[in-house]
Amino acid sequence: MTDRELKDLWFKFFEKHGFKRIPGASIIPENDPTVLFTTAGMHPLVPYLLGEKHPAGNKIFDVQRCIRTGDIDEVGDNSHLTCFEMLGNWFLGDCPKKDMIKLSYEFLTSKDYLNLPVDRLAVTVFEGDETAPRDEDAALAWKECGMKKVFYLPKENNWWALGGGVGPCGPDTEMFYDTGKQACGKECSPACDCGKYLEIWNDVFMQYKVENAGERAVKLDRPNIDTGMGLERTVMVLNGATSVYDSGCLKRAIDFIGCKAEVPYLASEKSKRSYRIIADHIRSATFILGDARGVVPSNVGQGYILRRFIRRAVNCARNINLNTDELVSLADIYVDEYGIDYSDIKANRERVREELIKEVNKFAKAIDDGHKEFEKVLNGIERHKQFAKEGEVVENIISGKACFRLYDTFGFPFELTKELALERGYQVDEDGFKKAFEEHQEKSRQASAGQFKGGLADGSKESAYLHTATHLLMAGLRKMFGPQVMQKGSNITPERLRLDFNLDHKMLPEEIKELEEFVNNAIAKAIPVTCDQMSVAEAKAKGAVGVFESKYGEVVKVYTIGEVSKEICGGPHASNTSDLHHLKIVKEESSSSGIRRIKAILD
Repeated sequence: MTDRELKDLWFKFFEKHGFKRIPGASIIPENDPTVLFTTAGMHPLVPYLLGEKHPAGNKIFDVQRCIRTGDIDEVGDNSHLTCFEMLGNWFLGDCPKKDMIKLSYEFLTSKDYLNLPVDRLAVTVFEGDETAPRDEDAALAWKECGMKKVFYLPKENNWWALGGGVGPCGPDTEMFYDTGKQACGKECSPACDCGKYLEIWNDVFMQYKVENAGERAVKLDRPNIDTGMGLERTVMVLNGATSVYDSGCLKRAIDFIGCKAEVPYLASEKSKRSYRIIADHIRSATFILGDARGVVPSNVGQGYILRRFIRRAVNCARNINLNTDELVSLADIYVDEYGIDYSDIKANRERVREELIKEVNKFAKAIDDGHKEFEKVLNGIERHKQFAKEGEVVENIISGKACFRLYDTFGFPFELTKELALERGYQVDEDGFKKAFEEHQEKSRQASAGQFKGGLADGSKESAYLHTATHLLMAGLRKMFGPQVMQKGSNITPERLRLDFNLDHKMLPEEIKELEEFVNNAIAKAIPVTCDQMSVAEAKAKGAVGVFESKYGEVVKVYTIGEVSKEICGGPHASNTSDLHHLKIVKEESSSSGIRRIKAILD
């Protein structure tokens, strides 16, 4: 079973059952300050899970590219990836739990689809607690289908909720494949970490809400079902593989690297891990560089993560004597594979290649800078010896803090620091480096956990107003500088907006003032903000602007602000420009080469 075959089966199955396919969204979230990347299939559908009507109806499905970096340092083992695809389907405004479970069972076990034996499957359901009752409906539905292994598990295993526990929530049912490993004991279940059970699918029944922390859940007026199947993990199961890297597209990537590298894949644990990191990280870099939003390597935000992916891949290429030119060839393979489902990746092939080449060359310079910094560290130790107080012993040891700075700031691999140190008669504080590394890792995990607590972005009226303000700003920029100026990204919180756009110069103070006046004049005119649904072709014919229309599907929403602005957008928005009161641009700066950034507030 290939990745492509599994996707085609998914599409065929849900089309047969009356669901409509929607295109996968951008991997860079729109107007969502809670996360750097799209981390789950449900993430782009937040407005519709919260009540907006989806243009494609209330039964939809897709394949969605996702990136998660919380476990980046685990990449290279049998299961961890930073980049993956999620197969998903949704019931919006309805929660036919029994119907969804029947669909899940049919797709997993039917000979026309995955044809998995029932005795190799297990499912879990919510056991109930003070928040909500035991999910007997789900358990009964599974048993009626013929499922033999049904486990009741607590909230930590089978309950979906936002990070604070307040808001939409509900039980889920998770589907597992029994790997055939010996049970770890009498209580062995899918809740164990022993490796016997591998999760492949999850149905979330978003049927409740919690008004205040600790209170019992009450039923939602408009419930939903959200499901997600990890494509790579399922392909691994279907092929009887023990690693996500040993089947599907990732296996083809590993084979390609093996034809080009001097060190074989299985020569050592280090070489195997290096191959896998290259396969994963170049795929992630291809997804980000190929995205319609145009993120490029930088030192902050998404650009920093992208830079880290590429530089880690380059370091691993050194480990196996792989010419870095082959990283670009590997990216080409991924463009061919994923351009089928994500048209922006295919359209941006040259940008993927060019930015990858530029970053690889920049990293070569960074390595040179790292060598210079390494020399400064040694010189510092020697100076310390020279001016040491009587009786003070200064050892030839590079501190863990200095090693980590070389690694974190210059991308200088610890192994290279250690190697160079030994050549010069120095040692390194390996324990100190590990401690600094682990502290950094823990901070990263905490930041990642804080950024994404279930995916539901801020839906406040303040955010909606600022979203409308970005439309007015873009209209003003296009009026001032021409129709070639397009939005290249945005980030909105309840307090401020951040808008990225292409422009070949730093805005002058008088230009910033002119843009402010344009927006505030539109606000003062109290123009109604209207929304219409139409095809992409109709929207373009009516002059609607939309850089990212490919993510919205055949039917799109067009928001119109009088004669000022007409844009394809997913919302939410103010109902009238007067709601915005007054806009103030607080900063205009460079975001990256050829891209400017405006930060603004409403006061």
